[in-house]
Amino acid sequence: MKLHNAITDIPGIQVGHAQDLEAITGCTVILCPEGAIGGVDQRGGAPGTREVDALHPLHLVTKVHAVVLAGGSAFGLDSASGVVRFLEEKGVGFNVQVARVPIVPAAILFDLGIGRADIRPDAEMGYRACLNASNQPPAQGNYGAGTGATVGKILGIGQAMKSGIGTASLEIGGGVRVGAIVAVNAFGDVMDPKSSEIIAGARSAALGPVRIGAPGYFANTLDVMQSLAGRTALGFASRGNTVIGVVATNAKLTKEDINKVAQMAHDGLARTIRPAHTMVDGDTIFALATGKRKADVNIVGAFAAEVFAQAVLNAVHAAESLGGVPAISEIVDKSNLA
Repeated sequence: MKLHNAITDIPGIQVGHAQDLEAITGCTVILCPEGAIGGVDQRGGAPGTREVDALHPLHLVTKVHAVVLAGGSAFGLDSASGVVRFLEEKGVGFNVQVARVPIVPAAILFDLGIGRADIRPDAEMGYRACLNASNQPPAQGNYGAGTGATVGKILGIGQAMKSGIGTASLEIGGGVRVGAIVAVNAFGDVMDPKSSEIIAGARSAALGPVRIGAPGYFANTLDVMQSLAGRTALGFASRGNTVIGVVATNAKLTKEDINKVAQMAHDGLARTIRPAHTMVDGDTIFALATGKRKADVNIVGAFAAEVFAQAVLNAVHAAESLGGVPAISEIVDKSNLA
């Protein structure tokens, strides 16, 4: 089967988006109706999650049936209820004899500062995302959980940049595949690890067309943090951040293994976002293993970091300006590019 550089290249994984472009928010569902061994690694200091404890080793449940990524801050966790309803109607869930209970972990990002703060992803939107789910490559940029995603917010939303949702995949040998999908709503800047240049982040006062990474265009969050203004800004920094995503593989892994994969995938986050895992981010990565191919967990984890990093970059490049926040695809003078 031909790869499409998307998490849906993993057999058994489906993705659906739903969004409200007026409110500038949305949600994304990653469905695995046959069940997948689930894991999670949460590193940011300001997370918003649902049912993540069940994914840790030593707990009873091993398989999950969907993961939800949503905007709307804690309000957006309600979107998972619609996914639970959809799966129950399909007869999918953990068998407790009297019913089948769908296992649906979720994580949210804060996008209330762009668009409308009084409209958030809810159960109806989560259900609609399920209706939209398929095994086709999912849309990237301003869709689903990436609809209201922004990056580079140390100087406020007025000097931030638009981001979105992105996906990527790789085949790593022996028929083993690894894919990722991520909604990039970071406090920090997004870096291209190959060039070490900022490609989206906090902007300085210069707003004219420039070459990517041109001196003076990006404020550089790390530089700002060292200044008096930056230290002051951190004291008032919005808690409105967080990178949330899923890595998936068709490898046959244990619950302990897949939690390790989720942990290693954070390396890809740290390679592309600077700084990462701050107290004002809620960075959370889920991992899913559908159990079809024998593989070494170390290899799967290493490439999980690679595809996660690529999905972050794809999210930024696919984003479009929205809500008065510019995207790199529209402010860069492409005639200047090599």
